[in-house]
Amino acid sequence: MDKSEPTRTNATPEGEIAGARARVSALRLIDAVLRQGQRLDTSVIHATRNLTLPEDRALAIAISTEVLRHLPDLDAMIDSATEKPLPHDVKARSVLRLALAQALILGTPAHAAIATALPLVLGGPRRLVHGVFGTLMRRGALLPEIPTLPAEVMERWTKAWGPEALENAAKAIAAPPPLDLALRDENESEIEGEQLAPNHRRLPRGLSVTALPGYEDGRFWVQNIAAQIPVTLLGKGNGRTVLDLCAAPGGKTMQLAATGWNVIAVEQHSGRIQRLRENLARTGLTAEIVEADVMAWEPAAPVDAILLDAPCTATGIFARHPDVLHRIGAKDIASLSALQGRMLARAIGWLKPDGQLVYATCSMEPEEGEQVIAASGLTVDPVRADELPLGLVPAPEGWVRILPKPGLDGFFMARVKRDQATEVA
Repeated sequence: MDKSEPTRTNATPEGEIAGARARVSALRLIDAVLRQGQRLDTSVIHATRNLTLPEDRALAIAISTEVLRHLPDLDAMIDSATEKPLPHDVKARSVLRLALAQALILGTPAHAAIATALPLVLGGPRRLVHGVFGTLMRRGALLPEIPTLPAEVMERWTKAWGPEALENAAKAIAAPPPLDLALRDENESEIEGEQLAPNHRRLPRGLSVTALPGYEDGRFWVQNIAAQIPVTLLGKGNGRTVLDLCAAPGGKTMQLAATGWNVIAVEQHSGRIQRLRENLARTGLTAEIVEADVMAWEPAAPVDAILLDAPCTATGIFARHPDVLHRIGAKDIASLSALQGRMLARAIGWLKPDGQLVYATCSMEPEEGEQVIAASGLTVDPVRADELPLGLVPAPEGWVRILPKPGLDGFFMARVKRDQATEVA
């Protein structure tokens, strides 16, 4: 193993290799997820606070995201080049992860990847990082085309859905998904792209959303096609009133408003409400916004329909948010499943008799989908196959389980109704 030190070039006046600050931020993001169990997207502001250039911030996010997307394979590669496995929480391993992700995924020249990584470690660890990286580069190391999912995730999902679903999930995380747009107007004809469902367009990934025609005048918003389906199960509003519970950032609120519903959007978090307001303002759609905890609030009068997009582990959207695969465990699943059951039991009583409620989670865990509905004792209003795009088929129980594959998030949704015998919670 070559343990010689590289020559430092392009140093800043502070003695810093040019571009190293973005790598420092990437390291902070990786640490926030793997060691502190934080969400990647909510850690960005703090982790990138010292970056002034937008491109540096984008690079830090890209590096950390790709590390998390390929983490088991990066770790296996590192372990193949060391006499003894490095502890998973040591800085040397994290620095190697980000250097290898740059060289093998993002196309950074190997010399630049290691030159910007080495300032993150000192002493023996620095020599170790340099040596391991050099060994792997000389070997011509390559990552597998289909990433390996974390062992705990593989065990859970194989048990729940079988090996074929697991393989499709691994394929889904191999690369960032395409860009799905939900359209404000059903007769929209000027926004180009592949149409996989009504009011939908799909574009290639990597495009700037804000630069797309129609963005400034609010003719679309970004929303994976799987996330667009729950609203369609309520049909057109025709002026009826619907509660959108846990509404931010507002994709489903806008869908409901665009299809003729009088929307009351309930959201607990003020920061997310601001984003909801901005989205409504851009699209020119309207909704009554209520800042409240669903478990402490109730409407003034019964409503015609409810969309409960319940708080969940979000393991179904791992292709866009790979951090969920590394920070979600059995305790999180159990805790959120219990909350979902309580929310459902509370909300069903807010419906008018024979009203409909669509319960949805972007989770791969049956504890957050099938088991919540089965335990609720509510009457399932079966979804028909002709209500679903992409050839999706409802389960025999009448609910919908979407298993992920490239371009499609994992989702669960069920339509239930309050009949005359349902007691108000």
